[in-house]
Amino acid sequence: MDKTLSRDGTLIAYRCRGEGPPVILVGGALATAATEAPLARLLAPRFHVVTYDRRGRGDSGDSGPYAVEREIEDLGAVVAAVGGRPSVFGVGAGGALALEAQAAGLPVGMLAVYEPPYTPGPAGLLFKADCTERLHRLLSAGDRDGAVELFLATTGVPADLIARMRSAPLWRNLESMAHTLAYDDALLGDGAVPEGRFASVTARTLVVVGGFSTDFARTATRLLADALPRGRHRTLTGQTRELAPQVIAPVLAEFFARNVYAGQAS
Repeated sequence: MDKTLSRDGTLIAYRCRGEGPPVILVGGALATAATEAPLARLLAPRFHVVTYDRRGRGDSGDSGPYAVEREIEDLGAVVAAVGGRPSVFGVGAGGALALEAQAAGLPVGMLAVYEPPYTPGPAGLLFKADCTERLHRLLSAGDRDGAVELFLATTGVPADLIARMRSAPLWRNLESMAHTLAYDDALLGDGAVPEGRFASVTARTLVVVGGFSTDFARTATRLLADALPRGRHRTLTGQTRELAPQVIAPVLAEFFARNVYAGQAS
């Protein structure tokens, strides 16, 4: 993997595949560049696809203390390394990061996000506050195992599956990144869609949700799309929170192709 230097001196590892217009993939909670590799391979025949390890994960560094601004600078460093105005696709909390970065002025051609996990409404805000308190209590106690379990349980993973995951080699990798769950939690604020801040997102943005996803996800993505000046909403039939790369790849290829045409026309 190549590495680029973020503003605070943190090394951010990234990998490039394919040739063509640049597309950066931003992973969600407990994801690394390797997590996004299947989608990257599907897009590589048409795009120059960049995956990266967000700070605290994989081969990237993790200078403290954490702030959302540092993650925006990390993504900015990757954009600078790639050059131009790349398209960006973010999954889960990675989608929230992509939106925050563009709202802060990151030069992005087009954006697509899949189910940024906002939890608007009174019940949603209470749920988010409770999860935040429990997560920080576990991490403060050094209970990485418990933090990973909490995250998986609150995202709908059944208890029996979590038990099976614990006995797999994957679990140790998840534990090593458990502290970054607090980073994703910070990205989401109190859980409400930050409509005022996102009014400054200038990029054309596709907000995607799975047809079998939760009511929370469907409501949040509708609110998000409405809050974005150039937002558009799309539901992918048959998809859940666990998005299939082969389903989203053609959707992104079609959407991001418009960035190519816009560049040719300018």
